[in-house]
Amino acid sequence: MRLARVAQPEGVSFVALEPDPNSPGEKVLAVEIDQHPFGEPTFTGRKWPMADVRLLAPILPTKVLCVGKNYAEHAREMGSEVPSNPVLFMKPSTTIIGPSAPIKMPPDAERVDYEGELAVVIGQPCKDVPEARGTDVVLGYTIANDVTARDLQRADGQWTRAKSYDTFCPLGPWIDTAVDASDLGLRTELDRELKQESRTSLLLHDVGGLVSYVSRVMTLLPGDVILTGTPAGVGPMQPGQKVSVSIEGLGTLTNPVQRA
Repeated sequence: MRLARVAQPEGVSFVALEPDPNSPGEKVLAVEIDQHPFGEPTFTGRKWPMADVRLLAPILPTKVLCVGKNYAEHAREMGSEVPSNPVLFMKPSTTIIGPSAPIKMPPDAERVDYEGELAVVIGQPCKDVPEARGTDVVLGYTIANDVTARDLQRADGQWTRAKSYDTFCPLGPWIDTAVDASDLGLRTELDRELKQESRTSLLLHDVGGLVSYVSRVMTLLPGDVILTGTPAGVGPMQPGQKVSVSIEGLGTLTNPVQRA
């Protein structure tokens, strides 16, 4: 099932994206979910053609957990050793934007980088999850761009300010609850020029291991998001450009870049 969050004519709703049985081809309906998408969803009976809704960030989590240096080639391109344990940091929920919303470059940053990533959405409250059961607590997967003010990261010697500006965590376009995320192709393009290309099978710490590791540190709540790390090829964006992150089976997340 594909789950999304949309602006519809009367407000904002969680929806399931389903084929329109009355239309030939690839037309899709946004079918409204009652209250929230966790557990077995129930439906209100309302539905809209996709032309009548706007995709938003598919979830608004209480926290966004991020994993640094989780692809060996990216660790090396950043001049770092490959870590033996996941390197964790956080982004505030105010960084989140949805598909097509602009990434806004802050005036105090000279270099702002794209970082295409697989994002894991947690489906139930959990703590101290065994690694073998890490994927059992996952609702589904979406696409993220861990936008980073690289010059500020280097100046500060740590990551909080550089990762935390408003609009610095595009998510979307939807959550897929059925995809197997163990070996998916990932591509990032800047103005249609390929910049990153890798596979999730090359993650140093896989989804189950990451969920287990993070849950030993803190309780995870429904809707919390774990960004699994970016592959090699990160680089700067400029105002007026568009960045697109595509993951096999999950679609494409595209955002324009603007000055704040």
